[in-house]
Amino acid sequence: MLTELSIRNFAIIDQISITFQEGLTVLTGETGAGKSIIIDALQLLGGGRGSVDFVRHKATKAEIEGLFNIDERQHPVKKVGDEYGIDIQDGMVVLERTITQKGKSICRVNGKLVTLAILKEFGKKLIDIHSQHETQSLMDADNHIHLLDLYDQKQIQPAKEAYTQLFSHLKKLKQRYNDLNDNEQEMAHRLDLLEFQRHELEEAQLKPNEDDDLERERQQLANHEQIYNGLNDAYNALSGEMKAIDYLNQAQMTLQETKELDPFIKNKADYLTDYYYMIEDIAMELSQYTDTLEFDSERLNEIESRLNEINRLMRKYGNSVNKMLDYLAKIDDEINTLTDKDTHLVALEKEIDELEKDAYLEAKQLHDVRKKTARKLKTALQKELKGLYLDKASFDVKFDAPSANNTTLHKNGIDTVHFFISTNIGEPLKEMSKIASGGELSRIMLALKTLFAKHQGVTSVIFDEVDTGVSGRVAQSIAEKIYTISTESQVLCITHLPQVAAMADTHLLIEKEEHKNRTETKVSNLTVQEQTEEISRMITGREITETAVDHAIELIELANEYKEAK
Repeated sequence: MLTELSIRNFAIIDQISITFQEGLTVLTGETGAGKSIIIDALQLLGGGRGSVDFVRHKATKAEIEGLFNIDERQHPVKKVGDEYGIDIQDGMVVLERTITQKGKSICRVNGKLVTLAILKEFGKKLIDIHSQHETQSLMDADNHIHLLDLYDQKQIQPAKEAYTQLFSHLKKLKQRYNDLNDNEQEMAHRLDLLEFQRHELEEAQLKPNEDDDLERERQQLANHEQIYNGLNDAYNALSGEMKAIDYLNQAQMTLQETKELDPFIKNKADYLTDYYYMIEDIAMELSQYTDTLEFDSERLNEIESRLNEINRLMRKYGNSVNKMLDYLAKIDDEINTLTDKDTHLVALEKEIDELEKDAYLEAKQLHDVRKKTARKLKTALQKELKGLYLDKASFDVKFDAPSANNTTLHKNGIDTVHFFISTNIGEPLKEMSKIASGGELSRIMLALKTLFAKHQGVTSVIFDEVDTGVSGRVAQSIAEKIYTISTESQVLCITHLPQVAAMADTHLLIEKEEHKNRTETKVSNLTVQEQTEEISRMITGREITETAVDHAIELIELANEYKEAK
């Protein structure tokens, strides 16, 4: 859920900080008070398009910050964080957006700078904004197949994953086939280049780990004198009369002579004797290794020359000898493929043909599962629409599946899905995006949102005046649907309907006031008494009458009864 929202120097907002709660939060206030400005801020926080017009007059930048609390084990935003290397600890995600006076946009997620595109990826998983003025994602035909898959994810996901794996492999094979089947001139140029590279690498006669081995040898020869002196000094400090080993020998012998007299001495005597022989061995090894050291200036020059040649090749073929050898193996494979292109093309054609058949079978199985899911969705949505007084409406999910002669596969299988609806008896089904009535659109969207709220996994659902154009019993049904959605996801709702306001778990009043000759927006969390007064004002317009107060109290009581029944 969205826990905290902080806005500074944004439009007419100087500085506000809002704490949100779970459930349904309603925002009301006079037109122009700044309700939609708060939604604009949330849209920007979710990766929406910014503008310098959002920066408050005389301010250098506008700043928006939102804190979201999630279940980091299950929430889909965790996967996005893993993908972009952003840690999500203690179930907290902080989105930040700054827009400067010059139009520069700065985005952060949990303190890490990100691009606007990455911020948008996080925003999609955390914020779902619905407005009467914008194209709803639920109304977008391109999104219908995704929504259908979400509706019965348990059944569809295994079939979809099986198909996606085959389709991804098929795409790669087709790309290899197309690359190999390019025009002859390009292939000839490519083959010449590969032959030259292979000749250059083979002529170098590289050996595995050669660069590391030569570097170690070069370092030893270049520092011969320092190494020799260090070894010699260490040996001289250990060996010889009245040197370290001599003193250690005296000490261990003394303890050995008295160890039977005291358990403590016995224990330490044995330790010291072990150390004495160990250090004696070390001294001998130092002496032997020193004798093997020999400075060879010619060998050093050879190594320097060889390393220079290897470094030259590294700039072209890889940053280590092993990687260059791997590249040489790939060159051999590609040259073999190009010189025997026709054979490889035939083999690829056969593999592609077999894989297409397998992928089509998986796509057909996915199509059958989707068909069953579509029937379930149709029944469920008809029920939701009836509850919103669209009982004459008809809904259907239509599939544009290819014919038997055209089995073109795409990322979603063989299906293209469209949601169709008719709101009146005798009227033909039309694509959902072509429904004209704003009131009908609001109700259809709420019906779909009620079904998909628990499937989409979005943390905060935001409705910006989606109840415009409705009244009476329809307004009450919309209020009930919005509350139902809030039982699955946190809901923030800007409304002018008293029925929706009465359903609120938290009621925020947005007001505009003047301070130091500047207009500012203020947010107040209403008490029960203040909520009653605000709903009364919404009913009458301005003057609060006794009848309006009674009506407001009745609305709140009815809302509480509905909540308890849920």
